[in-house]
Amino acid sequence: MPLVRIDAVGADTTRLEALGRAVHEALQETIGIPPDDLFQILTAHDGTGSMLKYGGYHGIRRDEGIAYIAVTLRAGRTDRQKQALYRRIAELAERYAGTEPRNVFVTLYENGPADWSLGEGEAQYLG
Repeated sequence: MPLVRIDAVGADTTRLEALGRAVHEALQETIGIPPDDLFQILTAHDGTGSMLKYGGYHGIRRDEGIAYIAVTLRAGRTDRQKQALYRRIAELAERYAGTEPRNVFVTLYENGPADWSLGEGEAQYLG
């Protein structure tokens, strides 16, 4: 049950939806989430009321096409699965949203079963 947050500079609804689609499909393909496991927060930043900062860290030249993608999910995926996820998100973000792979910045936040309540005030993963 990943929770996805995508923040992008100057993105319109079409680009945000395309980025969301790219991430969701990549999660399905690489770590096997079900199709209806779709929980996303999609935010555009206009540079006035909100903004994103980016640099050239690690030799990657980023620009205003940056998309920050934060995925919170239960722990347990292998490094190989995570690498496949990063690659697939970058591929699909370019295909669907025109976002260059150099501008796809992904972070994963892992947690345990007790860290989720899917509704009803319960921790469903605890059993």
